[in-house]
Amino acid sequence: MSGVEVVREVWQRAVHSQPAPGGGVVIGAALVAAVLVLSPVAWPRTRHVVTLAHEGAHGLAAVLTGRRLAGIRLHADTSGLTVSVGRRRGLGMVMMLASGYLGPALFGLGAAFLLGAGHAVGVLWLTLALLVLLLAQIRNWFGLWSVLVVGAAVAAASWWLPQRGQSGLAYLVTWFLLMAAPRPVVELARQRRRGRGRRAGDSDADQLARLTGLPGGAWVALFFAGTVGALVVGGRWLVTG
Repeated sequence: MSGVEVVREVWQRAVHSQPAPGGGVVIGAALVAAVLVLSPVAWPRTRHVVTLAHEGAHGLAAVLTGRRLAGIRLHADTSGLTVSVGRRRGLGMVMMLASGYLGPALFGLGAAFLLGAGHAVGVLWLTLALLVLLLAQIRNWFGLWSVLVVGAAVAAASWWLPQRGQSGLAYLVTWFLLMAAPRPVVELARQRRRGRGRRAGDSDADQLARLTGLPGGAWVALFFAGTVGALVVGGRWLVTG
């Protein structure tokens, strides 16, 4: 198959709608996603996916607001860092900082909307496209390895899995993003209560507090409300189809 034929095949798969899977697939994907988020064994590993979405959202917001993206780093402890160049204050900087904790939820909400329209394979290929864009901005070896592994898994599933398997994976990824998004916000709130985040002063909420005058705790509350709201809305879309 030539390169042009491959591109044509990918495009056709991405834009072609698929029938909604049975309720068992949707609920089953939700249960698996819940285990991946709530399990103390799984979460330290699956949290890396949330970090990908978190830092990717920072980077996307930076580009959309006219800032120059200087690079993204992902670390083995599930932390990350996105560096952009531009004004140190103003709406662009606020939007970039605010996008991180909301990013996984917003990605999940967008995926839920596409699934409601029958574009399960489109969700997978769009995920892969975003990972390719993220890959170009990675500036450390662990981050490079992480994006390549996730991207290879998504690409293989998008190309070789049968249609039912592709739908199941798309629902699993979407449920996971929606369910996982609130947990880092809860972890941030706990860190701030213990004083670690407040002393360091480098969390997104603390940086936003210095930029806007709105207390860091209020930003954490906004993050939590946004992620839980996305879970409620996106979950309803997924269940009702």
